[in-house]
Amino acid sequence: MKTTAFKAPKYVGDPINAIKLFNDKEVDELVLLDISATREGRGPAFSVIAEVASECFMPLAYGGGISSLEEARRILKMGVEKVVLNSASWRDPTVLVEASREFGSQAVMASIDVRRRLFGRYEVFVDGGTRATGIDPVEFAKRVEDSGAGEILLTSIDCDGTMKGYDLELVRKVASEVGIPVIASGGAGSVRDFGLAVREGAAAVAAGAMFVFHGPHRAVLITYPSQSELDREFQDVRA
Repeated sequence: MKTTAFKAPKYVGDPINAIKLFNDKEVDELVLLDISATREGRGPAFSVIAEVASECFMPLAYGGGISSLEEARRILKMGVEKVVLNSASWRDPTVLVEASREFGSQAVMASIDVRRRLFGRYEVFVDGGTRATGIDPVEFAKRVEDSGAGEILLTSIDCDGTMKGYDLELVRKVASEVGIPVIASGGAGSVRDFGLAVREGAAAVAAGAMFVFHGPHRAVLITYPSQSELDREFQDVRA
């Protein structure tokens, strides 16, 4: 399922079939997120994660419903390279601290979901974007970095699924204040958007709708940019 602003989920097909297509297209990394798990009081769907991990040829990260060190350990033993902690990083930071100590910071990603509020103020939301925390994303990013996260997946809820571009101000604000990689997420609609986010400080970029929807009616079509397209966009960044 793919959402828009964390709402109106649309079915995009069997996840295993989608993963096989992404394998063929040589995608760099896959982040699988169950954003409704915590909101619905569910833990990780271990059987689904195991099936996905067995089919996924690229590095795989999983997030959704992880609330304990034991759950993180079980997921990593399935062949998943990274666990993604979101609500748990806010509700019980010790899970992030303990996971980074046991598995290394490279295996722990902190996911930060952000909404733009009145007067342009940013605020971190958890529980699948339904619970306001009152915390500024820069403050929270520093907090998860201090707790041992190896990287941050920074998602603009407002831009999610819109394919109108990342929230570049948000990317710049957070990336300039932490020393760990920040992955821009939410809003990508073109390879050009990737380059804009990297030039604002993102170490990497993530996209969802751009890879699964096509045309004004958002027909489902699994796509991925060619290496030559990516090389052209990032040639000045790598120089």
